[in-house]
Order: sequence, then structure tokens, then C-alpha cells
Amino acid sequence: MNTVVTSKEQILETSRDLIRRKGWTAVNIRTVAAACGVSVGSIYNYFDSKSALVSAAVESVWCEIFHRPEEGNVFGDTEACITWMYQRMEYGCRQYPGFFTLHSLGFMKEDKPDGKQRMQQTWQHILTGLRAVLERDSRIRPGAFTDRFTAEKFADTLFSLMLSALLRQDYDPSTVLEIVRRTLY
Repeated sequence: MNTVVTSKEQILETSRDLIRRKGWTAVNIRTVAAACGVSVGSIYNYFDSKSALVSAAVESVWCEIFHRPEEGNVFGDTEACITWMYQRMEYGCRQYPGFFTLHSLGFMKEDKPDGKQRMQQTWQHILTGLRAVLERDSRIRPGAFTDRFTAEKFADTLFSLMLSALLRQDYDPSTVLEIVRRTLY
């Protein structure tokens, strides 16, 4: 048995594969070590606990699902960005069946603060990107945003709608796109 893992990313890649095939509850030190063909101690070189491994694996899945696309035009237009996000949610659901629902329920518990913090950081990254798109979109009519109705607040509202759609497994962005059109254009 190989006792040295070549990288932390290899462990996370193996963890993502386990999540894909068996669900994220299959990720633990022993199963990941076995799947990597390394000793349990090798995994502990990178992660000091099962919780740390699972948290990093979940963050890794979120990053894979919402990785920044090569084509930059997705982030120049609000409608294109929302459409892309819904496509990525659908991709995530296909690649990682049950991940979003189980992930949300499992990591929102108070006994998993690291996982909750990582999830919130990922969500904040998505929100920040969505807000930036809203601020750059040249199609948004002048005066659409005010001191009380800001791009940040609208991004938060759009993101809440997307999370709700995610939990319902509704990957049709048409309702959210209609809200954008009626509110901003």
C-alpha cells in the first residue's frame, strides 16, 4: 500500500468521487484512505479530523459545481449569469445526487461550525459575483438601484430564490429572469 498521497487535491478528488457514487456520508478517513490506496495516517497528514476532511470535500464539490467558466461573457450580463448558475445547479444535482439537500441539512447544524463557515464563504463568493454582475450590466436602466434598493440587496434576493429552486430541484430560470427583466430593465 502506498503510504504517501501526492497531494491534498488528490484526496479531495477521491472524496468527490465517493460523494458522486455513494453520497457525502460515505466520506470518512478510512474510506477515503482505502479509495486513495494509502494508509489512514496519510490522510491525517492533510486533515486532522473527519470533520475537516468532510468540510473540505463539501467545499471542493461547491467549487467544482460553481467554478468560473472560461468564457467571461457569462459575468457581463445578469441574465446570462443567472442562466449559467441554474445550469450549474442542474449539473451539480446530476453529478452529486442528493448533495444539495443533504448538504444543507447536515451543515446548517450548529455542531458543524467549520462546514457551515465554508458553505457560507462559498455562498458569499457567489453573492459577491452576482452583485458585481448587477453593477456592471449595461442593460440595467439608470436609477434601477437606489440607496434602499441596492445591487447587493437584489443579489441577495436573487440568490435566495436560487437556493429555494435548488432545494426544489427546479432548474428553470425563467421566473427569476422575468423578475430581473421587470425590475431592472
